[in-house]
Amino acid sequence: MRRPRRNRKSNTIRNLVREHEVQVADLIFPLFVTEGKASTTPIKSMPGISRLSPDLILKEIESCMKLDLTAFALFPHLPESKKDKFASESFNPKGLYIKTIKAIKKEFPECCLMTDVAMDPYSIDGHDGLVENGEILNDATLPILSRMALEQAAAGADIIGPSDMMDGRVGFLRDALDEQGFENTSIMAYTAKYASAFYGPFRDALDSAPKLGDKKTYQMDPANQSEALIEAELDLVEGADFLMVKPALAYLDVIKLLYDNFEVPIAAYNVSGEYAMVKAATQNGWIDGEKTMQEILLSIKRAGAKIILSYFAKEFAIGKKK
Repeated sequence: MRRPRRNRKSNTIRNLVREHEVQVADLIFPLFVTEGKASTTPIKSMPGISRLSPDLILKEIESCMKLDLTAFALFPHLPESKKDKFASESFNPKGLYIKTIKAIKKEFPECCLMTDVAMDPYSIDGHDGLVENGEILNDATLPILSRMALEQAAAGADIIGPSDMMDGRVGFLRDALDEQGFENTSIMAYTAKYASAFYGPFRDALDSAPKLGDKKTYQMDPANQSEALIEAELDLVEGADFLMVKPALAYLDVIKLLYDNFEVPIAAYNVSGEYAMVKAATQNGWIDGEKTMQEILLSIKRAGAKIILSYFAKEFAIGKKK
């Protein structure tokens, strides 16, 4: 008689037969930069996460590096006065975002810095693309994204992360980067980015919610799975180095689908709403927050994600050091 429990009878044996394990090296830690100096603004809907001024971003990265957490995704928070229709601040070489990228890479050249390419943090409309008469224009957005990506690459970004979901943007950015000598700058495509209810706290963090309508004409329908294969094939052909699924926890099937069908590394974004739910339940004493965090990250890894963007990254790294 086969007895699977024999392989569970001790911690040592369980470790020997364990199929998947999350490592700190698998994680990318999202950070929010805001204007000012020595400024910390807690994000109420994301307990433990704050907007940080550039000087404190450097200190946060330093503390993470000591935990062997070496990969970061940077997002900008800007006042409304810096926003316009064309997201001009996104490619301002003297602006907050570009200057912070330069400062990070100067101070920590060994870290891996991923940047965000989309118009919404810089746009008065709050959309990822250019808006005309209530319509988000696909092709007219691409040159704006290109200018953004080129400034980020010139500032030292290791990975460009187009999160906008415009058709053809990966190829457009790859061509622009190559033409300007940034052949070694990677692209992590937000391949299957769904029009999800789990993004609310992130939009609180950036004050970037759409001013009109929603994002359903460019982000994917949560009901669709096979459509992710179309998006993945296009991104791969256009030059993506990584394919990302966002959100992660409610889309483990999509992570597995891309993992089974494509040989490039699959990434997943364990998004703000997923993080916030765990924190809220933990604060109410309903769940064990640390064990739940570990189980969620493991489920994402088990589904096939080699890379996980998560607000739990530093907390996880601290736990590994204990």
